Amino acid sequence: MAKTKKVEFKPNLIDKAIAYVSPKAAYRRHQSRMALAMSGGHGGYSGARVDRTALANWRVSSGSAETDINPDLPNLRERSRDLVRNTPIATGAVELATTHVIGTGLSPQPMPDYKFLGLTEEQSSDWIDNTVREFNIFAMSKDASIERDLNFYQLQALVFRSRMESGDVFALTPSIDRAAVYSLCLQVIEADRISNPGRKQNTNNLVDGIEKDPATGASIRCHIANKHPGDYRNASSTTWTAYNFYGTNGRRNVLHIFKKLRPGQVRGVPDFAPIIEPLKQLGRYTDAELQAAVVSGMFAIFMKMDPDGFQEIFDNNAQSALVQKAGEWEGDMDNGGKAVNLLPGEEPVTVNPGRPNSEFDPFVQAIIRQIGMALGIPYEVLIMHYQSSYSAARAAMLNAWRTWRLARDWMATDFCQPVYELWLEEAVARGYIKAPGFFQDKRVRAAWCKAQWIGDGPGSIDPVKEVDAAEKRVELGISTLAAESVLHDGIDWKSKHEQRTKEKKMRDEAGLTSSSKQSAPMISNDATSRIED
Repeated sequence: MAKTKKVEFKPNLIDKAIAYVSPKAAYRRHQSRMALAMSGGHGGYSGARVDRTALANWRVSSGSAETDINPDLPNLRERSRDLVRNTPIATGAVELATTHVIGTGLSPQPMPDYKFLGLTEEQSSDWIDNTVREFNIFAMSKDASIERDLNFYQLQALVFRSRMESGDVFALTPSIDRAAVYSLCLQVIEADRISNPGRKQNTNNLVDGIEKDPATGASIRCHIANKHPGDYRNASSTTWTAYNFYGTNGRRNVLHIFKKLRPGQVRGVPDFAPIIEPLKQLGRYTDAELQAAVVSGMFAIFMKMDPDGFQEIFDNNAQSALVQKAGEWEGDMDNGGKAVNLLPGEEPVTVNPGRPNSEFDPFVQAIIRQIGMALGIPYEVLIMHYQSSYSAARAAMLNAWRTWRLARDWMATDFCQPVYELWLEEAVARGYIKAPGFFQDKRVRAAWCKAQWIGDGPGSIDPVKEVDAAEKRVELGISTLAAESVLHDGIDWKSKHEQRTKEKKMRDEAGLTSSSKQSAPMISNDATSRIED
């Protein structure tokens, strides 16, 4: 058995003085000193110890969010974009996330608090239909973009991709009168353009182009350069313009879309930041394996010359020409093969590169699994290859959808809903939409602005099983037709109901419904079982 280390303390003058005044305090002081000595100067967490070999050289500093994040952001952005441009895994991850989070675009389903507003359910339904109709006039037009190149739904994809790659993205919301139905338009600004005027150093209230309120720490103003810092044309003529996040009336002038990971964080971090090195190394490894496989697939014939014959057959000029040509060959193969003349005395040495490498795929899969964990996307979903059972594939998709639904909620909250509220403000002001009390009472305004954002559904792995499950959830009362409709394909149930009503009416008028029923009689479950048996 290990012997317990015996620790003794002799009271010093301070200990004696404390004991004289308060024996109880002196006893607690003595116990604390004993516990500290017994632990070797550490607390109870072994992960904080520095006297162990595995942790002795692990020295980290505790910095603020600004200190830990901001100095690295330029390199992180540049490398993140390079990976997306040139690395298949990074490219696929961005495309996959954008497709599932945004897809064809997040659409608003207005949900005004009609009881608070004193409306009937029928009045609320009519208001919703008119609002959706009016919003699509704005959202489907390319006038929604200040550059007139993207509509609102396409802008969503641009904003989301930019946030993933750069960490954050900004959107200005100016009103421009240019013969469009609505004057509201959006200008997406890349993260690099927001910086301190004149490239000045950060201060207590100015951090990487963002001015903060000294009292609350809230972002109140951003400084935007008139050009990207990577644009070297007239680089000396760069100027900065300050934009207030909120106007004096509370209007949202600037939207800052980023994922806040730490208190006090001012700028966003690219999603690929924790895995930049593994992605780059994996790309290098893949290139090396591909090159080795290409080289091993080539074939060369080496023709060795007899030294005596070389001297007898060729004169001095011919010998010099052959030697020069042989020396110029750098190992290139023409169309996968080549015949190479060797000089007298030379012999070919073959090397077997062992390619294709049988261990390549298992190793790459192991790295991709870790990359998928960091991105919140299961391995099977990330590579879009399902080899397991239906249950495993569905579990992987469900886990991925948790990540994507969270990202969708961030997009709806930080970008889509503010734009919708700005548009609704203009629509009410122009008289296109009636919303009594909208400008008089902030609570009434909030009641009119309530909306749910709907996107594309996740699709189905096994449609029959998933439809059966949806039917049972509705029958049990733990779900609704509206919820299951959105979950299925992202389209609201009301739209489908109206279309089905029209289709049924047309089929009845054409006399197709009754004939369909006669030609395809209903079969009971018992009968189906007997047929299968």
